Amino acid sequence: MGNRLVDGALRRVTAPRVVRHRAAARLIRGLASAPLLPTRARGALARRLRTGMRRAGWPVAESRAALVAVAGAVEPAARADLLIQEATDELAEGRTPAHLMEAVEAELAAADEAYARGDGKTAARRLHRALRTQSHRVLHFDQLTSPLVDDPAGYLGALRRSAVGRALLTPRGRAVPAAPPPTDRPLRLLVLVNGSAHFLREIRERYARHPGVELRYLHLADDPVAAQLVRQNARIVTEALIGGTDYGAQVERWLRPHLDWADTVFVDWAVGTAAMVTLVDPGDTRVVIRLHSYEAFGQWPHVIDFSRVDDVVFVSTHLRDFAATVALGLTGPNAPRSHVLTNALHLQPFRQPKDATARFTLGLVGTSAVAKDPRWAVEVLRRLRAEDERYRLFLVGKGIDTGLSRAARRYAEALEADLAELEPAGAVRRIGHTDDVPKVLTEIGVILSSSVRESFHCAVVEGAASGAVPVVRDWPFFAGREHGARTVFPADWVVATPAEAAARIRATTADEEVWRTTGAAASDHALATWDWSVNAPDFDAMLGVEPA
Repeated sequence: MGNRLVDGALRRVTAPRVVRHRAAARLIRGLASAPLLPTRARGALARRLRTGMRRAGWPVAESRAALVAVAGAVEPAARADLLIQEATDELAEGRTPAHLMEAVEAELAAADEAYARGDGKTAARRLHRALRTQSHRVLHFDQLTSPLVDDPAGYLGALRRSAVGRALLTPRGRAVPAAPPPTDRPLRLLVLVNGSAHFLREIRERYARHPGVELRYLHLADDPVAAQLVRQNARIVTEALIGGTDYGAQVERWLRPHLDWADTVFVDWAVGTAAMVTLVDPGDTRVVIRLHSYEAFGQWPHVIDFSRVDDVVFVSTHLRDFAATVALGLTGPNAPRSHVLTNALHLQPFRQPKDATARFTLGLVGTSAVAKDPRWAVEVLRRLRAEDERYRLFLVGKGIDTGLSRAARRYAEALEADLAELEPAGAVRRIGHTDDVPKVLTEIGVILSSSVRESFHCAVVEGAASGAVPVVRDWPFFAGREHGARTVFPADWVVATPAEAAARIRATTADEEVWRTTGAAASDHALATWDWSVNAPDFDAMLGVEPA
């Protein structure tokens, strides 16, 4: 019976458009409620029906409606499977699923049902799938908007209302508070990272030679045990939700000797490493986590147990504000202390002479992510060249990684079309990756930030230190809030539109003396505000060590 219904459905959905529209509504309603069709068969029907409709060229909205209609007639777990798979398929196509929230809510409801009957592992598996879907990169990184930014409470409401979400977010605390820094010996500092260690170089150098610090540095990829443990995201979520798992015991065995040695553990990036560390009661060892930016859009701020963290370091005030709206553990009586400490940058090497020809050269350093929105910089260039063809744009760094998602690929294709118009005339030059950014900056007279979001934007600070005129887009993710680009940088550096950017560039480059004076003032401000020599004592104070 089930197979005949499926085959009949497929014949109709692949029929000519006139025929299929007359039959579609009756067909879907009938199959969704067919009393003789078992739940499992309905699920199979929904998947085959969706595939057939897509291959037949049905509009996305119509084929999705068919699946949702059938999904509504199956039991909650099967419904969650159907909807979350549909969402996954849509994300794989680089699209934001129209029924994303419905899918996440269905998955969390199925997780709650499993949790209520004592099936913690199934509940954790479904919770992890909901978190992973809701934090997918297409939603937040490979497009120029993010639903989380628009309405954090609404976007995360289903998670916070669910039983599994409430259990995950319940503080477990620690048996004893962290001990104060020692006074009779150097502070034992353990630095942990997994992934990019780019922002740790100056910190490591300082504390490796600091007489008041005994430093140990561990990149988890270099540790054969930790490298395996940190890659098991689903098991991290399971232990965080239900506890008492074999995985939790393995983390305890690996981490405990490090905790016993260290006075302070500094974890860079609030990702899986930080979540794994907080699976373990740290005893009297102090735990510090640094949250940069992109982590706030992922799953880990909901998994990290901030009641076991003593301090969280942010690189800007607007990032701290936003993270507090996302991660409930960052507020309330169990919340850690928060610090705003900018990235560690040695800026003096960037202060090199510029040739007069750099005056009309715009620079965008770092173009590998859609969030950098280099097309905004291209629009600024077009406006400038409409009046003066001496202006050109340098794109420094590797291009957008088109393998990340179809959404990223579509953006990259649009950018390539833009550049194809401009490169033949010499208006754009792609430099690619370089290990000598200070040298490249000697050829750049205006440094741009075209991003939709940034936590700090080191490239602009380095460009300003070089004497380039800074032109910073009022990052849309944070524009209009209490803190944002206008509170990170001087107000006259920040613009709202490409037209305003072009106007600032014309005003500051029309005359060479004005350009050099403006650039020199930017350089002075950058070195006086963000050089590591200025900010290192603040980092010392946060860690509890005397300045070297």
